[in-house]
Amino acid sequence: MIPAMPATAALRRSRNSASTALRFGRLAAMGAVAVLILIAGVWGSWGTAQHVMLSKGREQGTMTVTSCSDERCSGPYTPTSGGSKARARVVIEQSVAVKKGRTYTVAVKPGSDDVVRTGPAGLLYAWVPLGGALLLASVVVAGGLRLTRAAWVLGGAGIALLTVTFLAL
Repeated sequence: MIPAMPATAALRRSRNSASTALRFGRLAAMGAVAVLILIAGVWGSWGTAQHVMLSKGREQGTMTVTSCSDERCSGPYTPTSGGSKARARVVIEQSVAVKKGRTYTVAVKPGSDDVVRTGPAGLLYAWVPLGGALLLASVVVAGGLRLTRAAWVLGGAGIALLTVTFLAL
């Protein structure tokens, strides 16, 4: 006859399966949060980056900033690409990257008088939200997933992107 299994062994087995389920749930939840943060960073960057990266066929030219309000700067637009027309006034978002009296290379957003900076500085500036998302995701990956090497890679990439952007502007 086989003796009955002691109660302590059954209790250990149920604790192990419960802790395994909780560990899997934590990994799935934190992984989903990290991926969601990164997707939000790409989404936030893509609104501007698409006009900078996919500028072939778009109106391109230069803009001289003549006036700035709280959130926007404006000035005349001089075309440099074929098919583009001169405009007396275009608008660009005011940021640390735009100063009154300076001239910038820009691309016009289709169907509007809004422009975005082009060139290396404009491209880097467009991806700043992704840099912040990389930094935030690195904290989630380190703390929630306990993947320290991956967290260092994400954090390092975010810091590098933000630093290069700061130096380019």
